[in-house]
Parts: sequence; C-alpha cells; structure tokens
Amino acid sequence: SRGLGDVYKRQYRACGDSAFKILKEANNKSGENALLNIKLKCMKESIFVTLQKCTVFEGFTPEEIREALSMVSYRMVELAARETYVLAGMPCRYADIIVEGEMIARMSGLSGKQAQIDRLGESMLIAPAYIFAHNNEMPVSVETSKKTTLLRMRPSELKLLIDTDERIRWNFIQHLSRIDIFLSQKMRMLSLFSVKEKVAQYLIKMAIEQQSRTIHLDVSRQEMADIFGIQKFSLLRCLSEFEEKGAIRIEGKTITILNSDEMK
Repeated sequence: SRGLGDVYKRQYRACGDSAFKILKEANNKSGENALLNIKLKCMKESIFVTLQKCTVFEGFTPEEIREALSMVSYRMVELAARETYVLAGMPCRYADIIVEGEMIARMSGLSGKQAQIDRLGESMLIAPAYIFAHNNEMPVSVETSKKTTLLRMRPSELKLLIDTDERIRWNFIQHLSRIDIFLSQKMRMLSLFSVKEKVAQYLIKMAIEQQSRTIHLDVSRQEMADIFGIQKFSLLRCLSEFEEKGAIRIEGKTITILNSDEMK
C-alpha cells in the first residue's frame, strides 16, 4: 500500500539500503508468522472437535476438552504413510490419540502368518490397556496406513486427567471394558470359526454398518484375508463359492448380498 511504501522510504533514508532490506524481510516474516499462527490455531480448534469422538472425552464439548488438556503437557506428532509406529514386543511408552489418519494393528505367528487385529481410526486411543500395565510390551505391530497425526501425552499426564476429572476416569474404565469384549469376540472368530463363517459374518456385519445389502469395501483382498488370519487364496475361493451359489455378487470392491442363507 502507499502508506507502507512511505514507511519503507523513511526507513531507507534513515538506515540505508542494507538495513532497509533487513526491515522489509522482517515485515514479510512477521506476516508469514501471523498466517502460521492462524493456521495452527484453526488446526487446534479442529483437534478439539475430533477429540469429542474419543471415548476418553465422551460427553465433553470442545471447550471442555480444551480446558482439560490445558492442565497437562501434550504435543502433536506426525507420521508418514506406511511408517512403523511400534513392533510387537516393544513397550507402550505414550498415551497417543489419533486425531487424523489411520493405523493397522497386526499379530504375526512364528511362520510369518499375519492376522489383522484392528484398524485404528481418528479419535482412537492407542493401546489403552497397556499404557499403565506393569508388563507393557505390545502384543501386536502397528503401522500407519496413511499420513497420521497423533496427540501425544506421557502416561503420567493421562493419569493426571483421570485423577482430576471423574468423567474422564469413568470413560476410561468403560473403554477398557469395551476392549475386553472386542478381544473376546475377535479371539472367538479367529480360533473357532471356519473360513466361510468368518467371511459371512464379516459381510453381514459390514452390511449392517453401511445399512445396505450392497457393501463398499475399503480394504484390499489381502487386507481382508489378514483380518481373518487366512491366506488370500482361501478368501478368494470362499468368495467365489458364495458367488456361484448365488449368495453374493462381486463387482471389484463392491459386494452385494443376494441371499444370506446361502452363506451358512
């Protein structure tokens, strides 16, 4: 603007050419810093909204979450896609909440066979049962499936939240209970169900979640096989048999359930 140009001219006359350049760069830099601060502020606001979906902060408003977190130390950590978060056998060192992105937890056998235990999405607290455990070695390996941002606290900071807020304490207890139920169901599926039963249950579960007989899968066939702890060719053979019997119709990553009775 004209006013800013006059200021630069006066600065130039007083300080000379080199000093003028320094002052101009400083003004530009301060503008960049202001924009960066605005961007960070907006990002923090969206984080509090995301954390509303976290079971630890269930029933909280964004403002209440902001107030609770103001009492503890935390930082944001960014991980690239396909980056290893932790390997099985390594200790759980932090209380991390996913605020953006996704992680996959897998368990491996001695033969190298893998089973996908869970997909961890936005707002999920990672490995809550191991954060305060005496033996906190992780039973699974976890890696990112895409670029992921974490809100990271030390266990002592999460303990402070639990000790000072009754709602957070109760939410954390309930969360641990849900994990116990989930693991019981997962172990039952992996150890007792046949391949056909595993696939049928998964497809029906997805249809209920998507409220449609036409299911849109967000995983590859290999990832789907890993969920069941089976080989990919076993999954493909099972899907092919279901299709031949008229139970389902397959179109790429879209599967339509035509007759669920034929999957029994």
